[in-house]
Amino acid sequence: MPLTVGTAGHIDHGKTALVEALTGKNTDRLPEEHERGISIDLGYAPFELPDGTSLSVVDVPGHERFVRTMVAGASGIDLFLLVIDAGEGARPQTHEHLAILRLLGIEHGVVALTKADAVDEETLELARVEAEELVPRARVVATSARTGSGLDELREALGEAAAHVARHDAEGPARLHVDRCFTLRGIGTVATGTLWSGTLSAGDELRVEPRGRPVRLRSVQVHDRTVERAEAGQRVAVSLPGVERQELRRGDVLVTPGSFRPSFRLDVTLEPLAEIPSRVVLHHGTAETTARVARAGERFAQLRLSRPVVAARGDRVVLRAGATVGGGVVLDPTPPRHADVARFEALERGEMLVHAPVLVHGEWRWSPEWLEELAAELDRAIDAADPLDPGVPVPAADWAKAVVPQLGLERRGAKLYRPGSVPELGERTEAAEALASQLGLEPVRVEDARLAHFLEEQGRLVRIGDGLAISSEAYGQARAILTDGITLAQFRDALGVGRKTAQLYLERFDADGVTRRVGDERVLRRRR
Repeated sequence: MPLTVGTAGHIDHGKTALVEALTGKNTDRLPEEHERGISIDLGYAPFELPDGTSLSVVDVPGHERFVRTMVAGASGIDLFLLVIDAGEGARPQTHEHLAILRLLGIEHGVVALTKADAVDEETLELARVEAEELVPRARVVATSARTGSGLDELREALGEAAAHVARHDAEGPARLHVDRCFTLRGIGTVATGTLWSGTLSAGDELRVEPRGRPVRLRSVQVHDRTVERAEAGQRVAVSLPGVERQELRRGDVLVTPGSFRPSFRLDVTLEPLAEIPSRVVLHHGTAETTARVARAGERFAQLRLSRPVVAARGDRVVLRAGATVGGGVVLDPTPPRHADVARFEALERGEMLVHAPVLVHGEWRWSPEWLEELAAELDRAIDAADPLDPGVPVPAADWAKAVVPQLGLERRGAKLYRPGSVPELGERTEAAEALASQLGLEPVRVEDARLAHFLEEQGRLVRIGDGLAISSEAYGQARAILTDGITLAQFRDALGVGRKTAQLYLERFDADGVTRRVGDERVLRRRR
């Protein structure tokens, strides 16, 4: 099971040096980090435990000015690596980072006493006792990144902690909180983050929330290695064709369409560390926003946000007001605008939600108001949908099977449509005619993939290669040339096109099941 481990600890206590000693990778990637000798942003490295368990390491900055970055990195981790300088002992950010880990529900981890080679035995033992009192349930290991002492024991301790971590939800909808986005030449916009739930594969259709921007994954990588499928718990990088760099930012969430609803309100059980003021900065996943705290008794509150977040029941949030003042556990991620104690207590007991769906004795229940809101939201989404495909994805949530029949919409495959609706060219009529006039034997690049799909469904063009199209007549002409055992060169000469174009035609015939490749020849699969 893939897991993510996050570092924590005071500045200059040796987090990055320890990660490099364990993984062989220096996670400080910014020039200013090397110039100043401190971590400023999040760093990442792959790490494999002795038993073969794959870990993703998130290295966080320790400076008090970058606590917000630390929270973004710690959200979504499975276990911690708390780093304490053996000579200095616990310092202010040691305590604040540890408090944040507790608020995020990160229960398992290891304490590494770093720079153990630079202190005497008595000092090291005092540091060990302090660490054991500070984190009673964690194993404490003395280490030195310079000499390598203690690293094998640290790997073993991390393996023991990882064995106690609960499995991720690989069956649920995908949710990836973006912590970095950048552009790579020849690839385009790339987003990275920890996959909280579900799986991701190349070709998946997702939405960028809370802005509702549909995207398609061109490729999926885990620590610079292309994978067929990324699983919950892994550090993931996805390339997003057609998305500009400025359309993404830290705090956005990539989700299975219809599975999560952005919300300006959260109902939570409070976990205070100090007096929580009426206005705070809320951290959820990698998102950060200001919030007003509407208390309901001593233990509950409704957080009213200045920007929406994409949350689920059971998620944890951190609240800061200059310093970390507390946190909370989400009881209802899309509540109505009121906060009474009786409702919160019912939510905490797992009883029927009066707003979003909840499973009660094997049956989904929801309020009429919630259903009206969902229907209105889907109606707006259909209005904004492309006329060529005027539908919206079926919600991927567990409650969808029970709720969808109540919406008055028509289900076709994985999408919902207004009854009787059909694809229309609309404003694309002129573009369709212009494209059709350009099509012939030589492939033409088509930027509008949905238009190309629509015209192909109508039999007006055939797509070949990546974003290219030919006329249906050209496809038929090329197919008529095929003979059993034809080579690429023979086909090229018979069709009168270049080698690259001939290759595209043959690959399309292979995909259509007309031919199959045997050595350098194409063999016909069936009679034409």
